[in-house]
Amino acid sequence: RLITALLFKEFLYMLYYMITVIKSPFVQYKLTILRNKKTSNTVFRQTMNETSYLIAAEVLQHLPYKKIKVQTPLKYTNGTTLSKQIILVPILRAGLGLLEGFAKFLPDAEKGHIGLYRDEQTYEPVEYLFKLPKIKNKKILILDPMLATGNSSIAAIDLIRNKGANIKDIFLISLLAAPEGLKNIQKKQKDIHIFTCSIDSKLDRNKFILPGLGDAGDRYMGT
Repeated sequence: RLITALLFKEFLYMLYYMITVIKSPFVQYKLTILRNKKTSNTVFRQTMNETSYLIAAEVLQHLPYKKIKVQTPLKYTNGTTLSKQIILVPILRAGLGLLEGFAKFLPDAEKGHIGLYRDEQTYEPVEYLFKLPKIKNKKILILDPMLATGNSSIAAIDLIRNKGANIKDIFLISLLAAPEGLKNIQKKQKDIHIFTCSIDSKLDRNKFILPGLGDAGDRYMGT
C-alpha cells in the first residue's frame, strides 16, 4: 500500500506540474547506494557521477532539435542536431555531482556557476558566486541535486531570468525532491520543467529531505 501511495503521489505531481520523474530499476539501484549511510565518500562520488549519465540521457530527450543534411563518406543523408546552444549551470557545491554526465554528452555546452549556501537560521539561500555566459536564444540546464525547500533553486532561476532568460528555456534537474520544495518552486517559478529521480516523503524540522540521503555536498566532497 505504501508503494502504491507513493506512485500515486508522483503521478499527481506529474499530472498537475511540469515534472518528469526519471524511473528505471537501474536508476533506483544507484539511488539506493547513494541513500545508504554506509556508502563511503569515494563510492558516493563515483555513484553520483554515474547517475548523472542516466539523468542526462532522459533530460536530453526533451531538448529542442532540428533536421540537417550531413555527408557520410558515401553520400548525403538526413541528420539531427541541437537547435539551441546549451548552458550547464550547477549550483555549487552539490550541483557538481550532476555535471559529469551532461558535460560528456554535451562537450560543446557552455558552463555557468551559481554559488549558494543555506543560512541555517532562516533556511534562505545566500549568494556568493554568479558566473554566466551570454544566454540569448540558449537552453539553460540548472543542476541542483537536492530540492528541499526549493529556495536555492528559486534564487538560481531568478538570477538567470534577471539576465533575460525565458522560463521555458530553463530546465531544473535534481536527484531528489521534497513535496514542499516542488510546491514552492511551482508557485514562484510557474512553467519551469523539473526533472528528478524521486519525490520523497517530506522535510524534517531542519529542512532536510526524508528519507533523502543526507547532505549531498558534504558526502560528494568528503567534508
